[in-house]
Formats: sequence, C-alpha cells, structure tokens
Amino acid sequence: MAYTSYVINMRKYVEAGVEKLHGAGLKLFSKSELREIHQATMDVFTDTGVLVTDELGRKVFEENGCEVDNETQMVKIPEWVVRKALQTAPSRFLLAGRTKENDLIQEAGGKVYWTTFGTGVQVFEFKDGKPVVRDSVEQDIIDTAIVTDWCDNIDYFSLTVSARDWSDKGAQDVHELMASLKGTSKHFQHIDPVGTSIDTYWEVVKAFYGGDEELARKRPILSLLLCPTSPLQLHENAVKVIIYGAKYEMPVNVLSMAMAGATSPVHVAGTLVTHNAEVLAGIVLSQLANPGAPVWYGSSTTAFDLRKGTAPVGSPELALISAAVAQLAQYYNLPSYVAGT
Repeated sequence: MAYTSYVINMRKYVEAGVEKLHGAGLKLFSKSELREIHQATMDVFTDTGVLVTDELGRKVFEENGCEVDNETQMVKIPEWVVRKALQTAPSRFLLAGRTKENDLIQEAGGKVYWTTFGTGVQVFEFKDGKPVVRDSVEQDIIDTAIVTDWCDNIDYFSLTVSARDWSDKGAQDVHELMASLKGTSKHFQHIDPVGTSIDTYWEVVKAFYGGDEELARKRPILSLLLCPTSPLQLHENAVKVIIYGAKYEMPVNVLSMAMAGATSPVHVAGTLVTHNAEVLAGIVLSQLANPGAPVWYGSSTTAFDLRKGTAPVGSPELALISAAVAQLAQYYNLPSYVAGT
C-alpha cells in the first residue's frame, strides 16, 4: 500500500466561530447571556456583598483586597479578586479511589460521573414481611457503601444517611467518615463535614497512606461538600470547611441550595444570580486560602413548592437550573456538580 504525505494548507483550514458538540446537553444561554449573569453577580458582590459570620473568613477576604465591615459582617468582593481566583482554580483534578481502578478525573466540560446523595435520617426496611421506618445508624452507612462499591454505574460514594446512633455521643461526622471508608473502595465525598474536624479527617487520610503527606495530597481519597446559606451567606462551618479543605488540598464542593420563591427570587434568572454569587464567594475564598486548591461549582438549587413547603429535587425547575449551572461552570472553566433524581 502506498502512503502519501500531505502538506496541510493552514490558511485553508482556519474556521471562525465554530463550536463542536460532544455528548448530550441542554443549552439555555448564549455566551452573551452568561456574561450578563456574571455581570449581575459582580453587581451583587460590589453593591450588596456576602454575609460572612466567621472571623477567619472575613480576615482572609480583607487581606486579599475585599471590603469588609466587621460590625455588619458583610464582605464586598471586587471583580478583579474574583477573576484572579478563577485563574488559579483548577479546571481538572483527581478524585482518588482507595484502589487505583476507581480513580476519576473531574474536569470542566468533561465526562459525566454519578454518585449517591443524601443525607437521609431514616431507613425504610422490611421486617417479617412488614415495612418499618427507623432512624438510620452507622451500620446503614457501611451497608449502602458496600452496595455502591458493587454498582458499576455509580462512580464514587457520597454520604447517603447519617449515623443517628452517634448524634448524642459526639464525633458523629468522624464515625460517618470511617464507616464510609470501610464500606467502599471508591472515592468518598463527605456531605456533612464539620469544619473543626477537618484536621482529624486529614490524619485519617494520611494514615491510609502510611503517614505520607505528599501522597495524601496527590491522591485525595476524600472530598468535602458544603452549602452556603441562602440568600448570600457563608456561615462559620462552611467557611472552615472551605479554608481547611483548601489547606489540605481536599477537593471541596461549594454547593448552593437556593430555593426559588423562598430563599432566592421566584424567577429562575434571579435565582441563578443569587446562586452564582453564593458559589463564587466560596470558590473565591478557597483560592484566597490556597491558590490552586481543587473545587467544584455545585448546585442543588431548585424551586420552592409553595403549596407543600418543600424543595422538590425532582422538579422540572431543578433540571433547568442544573443545565444553566453546568453552563455557568463551563463559562468559568470549572468542574460542575448538580443534584437530581
């Protein structure tokens, strides 16, 4: 067979304004409209600000060029601070499994992965053929982690239920961590971390690697999820999870749970601005604490059911908001995480 070499005329193959579609998606906004949401968010940052109740958090913001009022606990974030933080936030990072075959790479606009979600406080089970509802306990975490480990379609384990049997004994979150790691060889994301326990989590992760701190940072088997308080608030536990998680380079998922019609504007566009401000505030804080720390742009934002007083995670509005959030994350070149059923 004869092979022919071709010299490609680069001028001939230059194309303008061409976008390629990979995978499936729901595109709700143009780049110009995403820019409008970003600009409205910057107006919120500079005109209203974000309530930060943690003193350490306010100090980090103030030392990095933000306007801080310690009496009102309001922090105003200039756009240049936001842009600088987005430059250091990684577009891809590793979620290490306890075994290497369960490693995942989270990246902006990359592959879609699936995880469990929670955190439930009750378990439905059958005893003697009859349905029983009871409080969840530590063993339920181990059991659900084992099932998750078996499921090929679930890529990593997030805390599903809480260890209610430890709720009045202290260190519940640490027992939830240990139970999860016992049950799965996949990466574990702690949905209910406690900021003051992060040092303990770090010791557990280091112990898994025989005390090798460098390896524990390079191959994080644990990530953390925290929620800002809507509207526009970062409270003490959230701030500590962000700062200490960034310190140890544990991937941190900043996930807003705004509810349109309750804790955010009833219109989806207004809710997106509130959501964007809350998540970006947490991402900015992580990068100010440790530039380059891995972080997600997260969402469980949905519409508030005014009739039943609930936040339906399976509603059509959540699907629309999640699609918009994924676009915003891609706009900022950040990995995204969205809730759903």
